[in-house]
Order: sequence, then C-alpha cells, then structure tokens
Amino acid sequence: MLVSNNLFKKSSKSRKVRCEICSNYCKIADGGYGICKQHKNVNGELFDESFGVVSSLSADPIEKKPLYHFLPGTLTYSVGGFGCNMVCLHCQNYMISQEFDKISNRINISPEVIVEKAIDQGCKSLSWTYNEPTIHLPFNRKTSLLAKRKNLKIIYVSNGYMSNQSLTEILNFVDAFNIDLKSMSQKFYKKICKADLNVVLENLKRIYDSGKHLEITNLLINDYNDSLDEINKLTNYIVDNLGCEVPLHFSRAFPYYKLNNISPTMENRLFEAKKIAHENGLEHVYIGNMDCDKNTYCPQCGEVILKRNNYSVELLNKNNKCEKCGKELNIKF
Repeated sequence: MLVSNNLFKKSSKSRKVRCEICSNYCKIADGGYGICKQHKNVNGELFDESFGVVSSLSADPIEKKPLYHFLPGTLTYSVGGFGCNMVCLHCQNYMISQEFDKISNRINISPEVIVEKAIDQGCKSLSWTYNEPTIHLPFNRKTSLLAKRKNLKIIYVSNGYMSNQSLTEILNFVDAFNIDLKSMSQKFYKKICKADLNVVLENLKRIYDSGKHLEITNLLINDYNDSLDEINKLTNYIVDNLGCEVPLHFSRAFPYYKLNNISPTMENRLFEAKKIAHENGLEHVYIGNMDCDKNTYCPQCGEVILKRNNYSVELLNKNNKCEKCGKELNIKF
C-alpha cells in the first residue's frame, strides 16, 4: 500500500525518498528498504509492504502489556507484526523484529476481521504490540479507527521512536501507551539500540502532555543500565518531566539474542530499583518477570486498590478515588 504523502518526501535530484514514519528518517534508494525492512521505494514512491500482514494475534490480560492502571482486569486483543526501527542487541522478540526473514507463517488479515475477532473474544481494547507498531502506522491507523467505532480502546506498546509527524497522527487514535525507556544513557542507546535517547524523551513528554494514559517499562540489564546512578536519573526524570503518578515497571532481563552472555538481572537490584523509585517520589512501581508483590496501593494511605495474582486481578476499589482516604488515583477503569 502507498504510504500517505505526509510521511515521506521525494528527492528532487534522484528517485530516493526520505521516510518520515520514524525518527531514523531513512533515505531509501529506488528498490531499497528502510531500517525496518517494511517500507520500499518503488520508482520514487514509498510503499508499505506490511499492510495487512501480522505475526501474531492473541487475546491477553491487559496486564501483560504491561498496563496495570488502564482497564485493569480486562482482555486486550494483541496484534504483532514484523520488523523494528531499532536493532536492540537484547531484543526479547528478535525472531519477529530482527530475523523475521526466517519465518514463513505470516498471517494475512484485514482490519475488519481483526476488530471482529477482538469483539468476539470479549476484549475491551486492541493492542499493537510484540514488535514496534509505529512502522505499521497506515495499517494500525485504519484498523484502530474501525475498532474505536466499536467502542474498543487502542493501546500502543512502543519504543517511543516515532517521528514528529507520526506521533501527531498516533495521538489522534491511541488511548494508552506503554513506552520502553531502555536507559538514561545516550551511549547505551547508540551502542545497544542504534538510536537516540533524546527522541524517546521528547516523545514521552508529548505523550504525557497530550493527556493520554502512559506507563513506562525499563528492562534492567546487569552491568549495562542497572547502576544506582542511572536508576536515580531515570526515576527523577519521570518525576520531574512527566509526573509522579506515571506507573513504572522494572523488568528482569534474561540472556537473549546477541546479549546471550549476560546473567538474569539480580533480584536484589530490582527491589533496590523499586525502593529508589519510591524514595524519588514515584507513586506506583512494579517489578516484572518475577514472582513478587504486584498489587496496586493507594500512594497516600497504603490501602490495597487492585489485588493481583499473576494476571488475575481483583478490583477492591472501582473508583478513581481511594475509598479510604479520598486520594485521586491514576487508574482508568
């Protein structure tokens, strides 16, 4: 499918096009592809070869995204594609994001069928997830607009590396985001992800300022991004530039893809990170990929608001205020 004109620019001197879907701004020669390997230059026009092609479809607990404060206890219809606009050495879904040329079982599906499946399985939302959704923007947008007409909420699980133009469009149809803030080190982003930290931070501000629901995930990797200094920088950044009410998920890393020589994140470092985050003012901090307390508590009086057992959720408070002390809660029921 031809990508909309506002998301690419033609060169006046050659058949190269500048893709403006993400912040790589790839300059693609005729017949070539961008970094994500989903958009092809055909005679000076940019085509999205991934339109209507997905890698996976699944009805999941929304907590798996992870989103703990948006429609808790409901199912979301998860849709994944192929490719990515980063090349993270520790990618947890590298088979569909980096080495998808080895996969033959692609699923061809229309926006209408995706929405029907989501409704048939009792889902309250549609999640673009598993790989970076921004690179499939034309397909996501069309499907999402159909889904919203059927009263489904739209979720983006993303690395936050959209272009300015794309994020403007995405904010028009997405209701909730989980953004993977991988590190507060530009060196980490350049070396491990081949990306620019500043783009992600700026997009986080735009998402937060838009009023959309936002949660953040940080995958802690031993000796790469888990220093106490970096944890302090990350949590202070969220408090100072976004808000103390933004939920933060520290997740445990395991050896995978090209970082297969690391050891699983030390459990004590995850608990230490959670403690630091609370001390720096964050109200809701969770630990992922570990069996531990995942309940949501009122940040003012400590009352249990949401009780979680794995992905089973008990709503002890169904209002946006704590029933015990009246504290306003950042939870979308």
